[in-house]
Amino acid sequence: MDYQRIIDGIAREVQPLFVRGRVADYIPALASVPRDKFGMAVLTVDGELYATGDAGEAFSIQSISQVFTLTLALGYVGEKLWRRVGKEPSGSAFNSLVQLEYEKGIPRNPFINAGAHVVTDALMAARPYAKETLLKFVRELSGNPDIAYDEEVARSEAASGFRNRALANFLKAESNLHGDVDTVLDLYFHQCALAMSCIDLARAIAFLARGGRGGDGARVVSAPQAKRINALMQTSGTYDAAGDMAFRIGIPAKSGVGGGIVGIIPGRLALAAWSPALDKTGNSLAGVRALELFTTRTGFSVF
Repeated sequence: MDYQRIIDGIAREVQPLFVRGRVADYIPALASVPRDKFGMAVLTVDGELYATGDAGEAFSIQSISQVFTLTLALGYVGEKLWRRVGKEPSGSAFNSLVQLEYEKGIPRNPFINAGAHVVTDALMAARPYAKETLLKFVRELSGNPDIAYDEEVARSEAASGFRNRALANFLKAESNLHGDVDTVLDLYFHQCALAMSCIDLARAIAFLARGGRGGDGARVVSAPQAKRINALMQTSGTYDAAGDMAFRIGIPAKSGVGGGIVGIIPGRLALAAWSPALDKTGNSLAGVRALELFTTRTGFSVF
């Protein structure tokens, strides 16, 4: 299949979407990102890479980072993590305080903000130098030793992260955040501020397309864990639009308000797209459309 021709065509077709939606301007450092940026990368399980547009340009991956922290936390903590966080779609905004209070401090899944705070807390308890552990992990998965935290974005997240502080403090009040709130949030804001390109992301996330193995064949997670992470991405990876994304795209996906979105076609490939303008649910307009066009034109789906 001519993946390069397919993604080049997609890059041209999604251009009208650049002027719609809005960038994540509630995080000041993201407000100035040009909305006409678009990149897309595809990496097959055999290591063949295809890229188009701005696929090599680093951007703030935001909530996509939750896949990596969840993977690490499961490796260190194991199945007992699920005593503290659920596995169900939220049906509410990713930063909902109401849902967290209603469910007495047990986040609905690890891919909403409160759930990510719990996962971060669990990782920090297991790894005192978790910030360094996470950075090393994504560098190794992507093969890019230059990946770094964007400190400007991290500071901006911290300065404007009032709702995240409210969520974390509520978790603490319900005894579901064991560490210091500010320390946990510092790692959370930094993981969101990871700067990676579409090429980096496709390489880093591809272990989920290979049944839990990295590009060198080494085991990153067990096959059952890879299956479960993919399942969570399918049901909860695109905020409260997961049902619509399953309907339109038909593969496990995880998005971030920096405009990135990654997708997994188990046994075949991983793909990543980036376009900063978002829809009302916080998903990239052009990125989602790019994945939809890709699965339609290739005929690949998990359904």
